[in-house]
Amino acid sequence: MSTPHDKWPVAIIGPGNIGTDLMFKVIRNSQHLTMGAMVGVDPTSDGLARAARLGIPTTAEGVEGLLALPNFGDIKVVFDATSASAHERNWAALEGTGVRMIDLTPAAIGPYCVPVVNLDDHLDQRNLNMVTCGGQATVPMVAAVAKCGVVSYAEIVSSISSKSAGPGTRANIDEFTETTSRALVEVGGAVRGKAVIILNPAEPALLMRNTVYCLVDGDCDHDAIRASVEEMVARVKAYVPGYTLKQAVQFDLHGEDNPLLIPETGKWTGTKVTVMLEVAGAAHYLPAYAGNLDIMTSAALAAADKIASLAQQGVPA
Repeated sequence: MSTPHDKWPVAIIGPGNIGTDLMFKVIRNSQHLTMGAMVGVDPTSDGLARAARLGIPTTAEGVEGLLALPNFGDIKVVFDATSASAHERNWAALEGTGVRMIDLTPAAIGPYCVPVVNLDDHLDQRNLNMVTCGGQATVPMVAAVAKCGVVSYAEIVSSISSKSAGPGTRANIDEFTETTSRALVEVGGAVRGKAVIILNPAEPALLMRNTVYCLVDGDCDHDAIRASVEEMVARVKAYVPGYTLKQAVQFDLHGEDNPLLIPETGKWTGTKVTVMLEVAGAAHYLPAYAGNLDIMTSAALAAADKIASLAQQGVPA
């Protein structure tokens, strides 16, 4: 196990809700990382103030301020919790420094990373994109179903509390749907994918809910799919404790006598698989209803922690 002396120092750009929650996760949960810097552009932000009180180096001068910090040369990983457009600028400034970046925005400059599905395929990448909150919640389920049959179409609906959707989330709705849809295909293994996000204004605020629909060609093995989904839920739950399968996996058969009519492709026959999930946050900094933000910070931490662990064991990337 790592000691404080050999943990990797990391920096977080973006001291908003996501960045501040991630800071507390690094401090409380990480075995291989330690906070090296918190970076923002608003000197009055709560995240910067909390980091300063904890003795963490801070700067309100953005990525330029990070580069100017005396300890920047020690930083191994930079988490970007800003926005898609800001990440493009931040990566342009840091690409030549040799640090790794974990991108929590929908910018998708680097390959999509869902830790339980494909992290091992991208350990050598210097810019990993954590897709979206909906992607982290649902891509593992599509991948679990795709292990057992051909998923010709996957559609996900993520419903999050409007209270947990800050300015960054609201500014990136289009990027959310596009990035998540692509990840259902590129990481989840579906032939086609579609993502929908709903900002729910209900009071009291509701937990994040995700519904995953997979159209599997033919009459697939229901028991194999059920076991694959449940095994994948347990693997995600290992780093997102609030990740829960809300109902038993549902199966609907569509034969020649009752085919589904899909506007883009016409009649379809096979098995529709439905998976319903709930994500409760750990409430390290954010309320429990902000599971959409918690799953992003938890996934980013899990990815960076594994990369650091392997490096500290001498495993080449």
